[in-house]
Formats: sequence, structure tokens, C-alpha cells
Amino acid sequence: MKLNNATPINDHSAQRSLCLEPPEDTAAQAGLMEEIRDLARVRRAVILAHNYQTGPVQDVAHHVGDSLALALEAQKADADQIVFAGVHFMAEAAKVLNPGKRVFLPHRGAGCSLADSISAESLEDWKTRYPGHTVVTYINSSAEVKALSDICCTSANAISVVRSLPGTKVLFTPDKNLGRWVQKHVPEKEVVVYDGACPSHDVLRGVNVKKTLLSYPGAVVIAHPECREDILEMADEICSTAAMVHKVALYPQTKTFLVATESGILHQMKKAWPDREFIMADGCIGCRLHCPYMKMITLEDVRRSLLEEVFEVEVDPQTAQGARLALERMMAVPRD
Repeated sequence: MKLNNATPINDHSAQRSLCLEPPEDTAAQAGLMEEIRDLARVRRAVILAHNYQTGPVQDVAHHVGDSLALALEAQKADADQIVFAGVHFMAEAAKVLNPGKRVFLPHRGAGCSLADSISAESLEDWKTRYPGHTVVTYINSSAEVKALSDICCTSANAISVVRSLPGTKVLFTPDKNLGRWVQKHVPEKEVVVYDGACPSHDVLRGVNVKKTLLSYPGAVVIAHPECREDILEMADEICSTAAMVHKVALYPQTKTFLVATESGILHQMKKAWPDREFIMADGCIGCRLHCPYMKMITLEDVRRSLLEEVFEVEVDPQTAQGARLALERMMAVPRD
């Protein structure tokens, strides 16, 4: 769709018409969701969905959450199969934590640009340049990279993880924006930050948020720490996706919230707070804050995954052992 640059920022109806998914046949969708749930029971499968997935995929899942919550649910799942509606590194982590279960990613193309920004080879090279540093790796990374790391973290516990380390020298990879946010909150550590970023967050600029705020004076700004520093400086709350839903409770008198993260989170926020208004911080639903990888999986893909057992995720046992250790160390760290 070609956007009209003349569209005024306060034309809310025009903004909300952009980048929206086409309307669903609700009766057909309801039938498909019922079929998926029946298949999951027959297959003894648990369906996990990340907060950035489309609304229907979130609604059919047994558990919806951020990376840490889903990693924990994968570990606790009383199921023979895990169908992970997310991206590849998430399904891979579920397999690492559940070596005895079969794990499926419903769309083989669901990758992650941030995870792709660092490879095992580039991490090895980086480590040689900074001997004596503890490697903290964001969960948005491959199993090979996790296996070469000392400990993992998520956006929800990154500060706690770095603060818990006995040493003072840290290599933080791969997200530079999250790493800089951690640096700011743990000044007693020497945190060296890798040069990677999530394109869906890094594309947002402070001027976009300021322009949107002109149309919504008094709105509370909630931002993900993968955003750039200028966004975080103007945010009222900085937190993980799951925490965003709960932060609304801190502002009982506020009706409008600007949300600086991937657009999929609005589905959970609107379900939890139907009387509030949630606006993407760029002023448009999904125009910039949209991850194409997170939107690849459809209900049809989930159904096919259950029916045909595609696409199974496997991890080399030696790699899995190292990655599991880094993930388990992360999950053992108390959250602040």
C-alpha cells in the first residue's frame, strides 16, 4: 500500500486503517480453531504463542507470553509435542529444555533478524578480543550462540542477570539497545555491547513518538528496552512485552497508552483492558513496528503442523547441552 505523506497525524481513522489484516470469516475461523484444539488433544500437544503473533494464533494457543514465560511453559508442559507459534530461536530453546519432547515450528520461514546478527563464529572472535569477560546472551539467539555463552537473559530479567554475576567484566550480545539499557542500570559492571539490533524496534525514532504524542496529549508511553535510547528517555515505563499488560494498572486515571514495541502485543493489552485506548508509538498500527517473521504463522499453519507433524526442530546434542546450561543459569536468577 502506498502511503499518502499528506495524511495528518491526527487523522486517527486513517492511521488505524493502515497495515491491518483483512477481516476474517469469523465462523470459518471459529471452526478452524476448534479443529486445532481437538487435534492438540489427540496429539497430546501444547501450543505456545508469543505476544507478537497474530490475534487468532494467540487465541488458539494454550499459553501466550514473552520469551521467558514461554521458555518456562515449555519446560513444564505435560505434553508429548510442543507446537511453537513464534520464531525459530524460540522453538529451538523449547527443544533444548525438552529433549524428550518433539518440538514443531509451524512455518519454516519464521526466523529472527536479531538472532541472525550474531553467529557462533562472530561470538568466538569477539570473545578472543575480550578475555576474562562473562558472556551474557539475549535469548533472541541461536542454540549455537547460547552454547558459547555463560548465561542467557531476556528483556524481563537482563538487569537482574548482569547484576547477579560475580565478575565485573561482561560481554552483552546481540542487542545493542538492550545492552545499553543494562549498562545504564548496572554501572558497577563494565558492559561491552555487541552491535546487533531488532529492526522492528530499532526503526522507531524519537521524533515519531513526539509527533504521535501531539495527537494524544497526556498519554502514557510504554516502551520495550530493544528500542533506541531516545525512545527510552521519553518512556514512562520500560519493560518486557508481558509486563506491558500489567503496567497499565499503575495508571488508573489514564485512558490512552502509546506502545513502543511490535504491534502484536496490542491484542493482549486490549483483551486485558477493553476500556483503554492503545496506540502504536509510531502513530500507525504496524507501519514501522511490525515484524514480518512474527506474522508468518497462520491458523492454517498451526493446523498443518499438528496434522502433518511439520516442521520439527532438532538441536545437536552437544550444542543443546551448552545452550541448556546457559538457559538454566538464567532461569535460576531471581528477578528484581
